[in-house]
Amino acid sequence: MYKTLTGKQMEECLTAQQGEIDAVYMYEKLAKKVKEEADRNAFIRLAGDEARHAEGFRKYTNKDLKPKKTKGIVVPLMYRLLGKKKVYPIIAKAEYDAAEKYKHLLADFPEVETVMNDEVHHGDAVKGLLK
Repeated sequence: MYKTLTGKQMEECLTAQQGEIDAVYMYEKLAKKVKEEADRNAFIRLAGDEARHAEGFRKYTNKDLKPKKTKGIVVPLMYRLLGKKKVYPIIAKAEYDAAEKYKHLLADFPEVETVMNDEVHHGDAVKGLLK
């Protein structure tokens, strides 16, 4: 059984959950637009990881959230217009930034460390697609 959250903790967990759900949607949409099969497979795998993260936060919030579709529209469009060499570093940076944002949650939610570590691996994986 998860502990009762303070208002600030609930807000932070909802924000994190929303970010993970938005990432799932973005990666699913991006997977449909990319040209290389390796990229498609990577984005499908990353969407699955992000869904698992969202579910982890949902256990705290007990809220079912819907994705905000902005990133799922904008990022695939950026990919189409700018190409992967411009867009993938932006995605990788967002993953690294997410890991940093989760650091302050560790004191109250030690299990967030695995999510934080995954975000770093996601950034590395997206950058690896440029090689």
